[in-house]
Amino acid sequence: MITYADIEAAADRLEGVAHRTPVMTSRQFNERTQSQVFFKCENFQRIGAFKFRGAYNALSQLSPEKKQKGVVTYSSGNHAQAVALSGKLLEIPTTIVMPRDAPEVKIAATRGYGAEIILYDRAEAIREKVALKLCQERGSTLIPPYNHPHVIAGQGTTAKELIEEVGNLDLLLVCCGGGGLLSGCAIATKTLLPHCRVIGVEPETGDDGTRSFHSKTLQRIENPNTIADGARTPSLGSLTFPIILEYVDDMVTVSDRALLETMFFLWERLKIVVEPTGALAATALFERIVRSPGKRIGVTISGGNIELKKLVAFLDRPISS
Repeated sequence: MITYADIEAAADRLEGVAHRTPVMTSRQFNERTQSQVFFKCENFQRIGAFKFRGAYNALSQLSPEKKQKGVVTYSSGNHAQAVALSGKLLEIPTTIVMPRDAPEVKIAATRGYGAEIILYDRAEAIREKVALKLCQERGSTLIPPYNHPHVIAGQGTTAKELIEEVGNLDLLLVCCGGGGLLSGCAIATKTLLPHCRVIGVEPETGDDGTRSFHSKTLQRIENPNTIADGARTPSLGSLTFPIILEYVDDMVTVSDRALLETMFFLWERLKIVVEPTGALAATALFERIVRSPGKRIGVTISGGNIELKKLVAFLDRPISS
């Protein structure tokens, strides 16, 4: 089990490498939710998402021999970029298995950091199997996007920084795909603020984690259809699932329509670029799926890597019920 000591050690490794991302507030968001909301803006993190924290923490702990043989991972975009940049900084060869329909901006950025990219078809191949085969052939180390203790510990530094900056919180809302960010943040939060409730937020059509949480049995959804591409994971992991059961208080879901409305609000009022997955946690509060009037609430903005070519499609998409 990952402990808070692991998160503290990760924070030391990330010092001076990862950005200490800003915390923002919005008077209008506070008025709408009747609460005091603090947004931890990981869209300003290196590579534009929280994923850099976990990737760098994991790669930096490899032995010299493993660093020389390189690493392999699979990702639709943000973890791909995070591993690629971490590899560049640490001089470790990186190979990334990415779906052909991944956002072009994320593929281009990953390649720009010097990674080798292996594309696959979601309908014909299982990314984990493709990556494992590459590891066996090359002797490389697999660094999965969320189901890895060093990755989880690195992601937990997000909540650690937030609490260090704003102090007491009554509630923390965290975006959830495979559960790495949620797991790490829940451990940090329950250690520093035992009374603070932690809630994970998923897209409605990718609610495997929410169903797993409430049924206490791991559920799967293959290739969920949602605009939140960073949350299109098939299930929680063998590490993240038990951590979530132990440390998280609740799991909820939000619709794609609600995601778009919240994303537009964040663009227009906070003047920040947020991708759909990055708006998951904020949406649960904005749409009053989670209500906590009069409370101090932390919200993770997990990323801001949106493909500008698709922006017009988002703007033209009807968002009324």
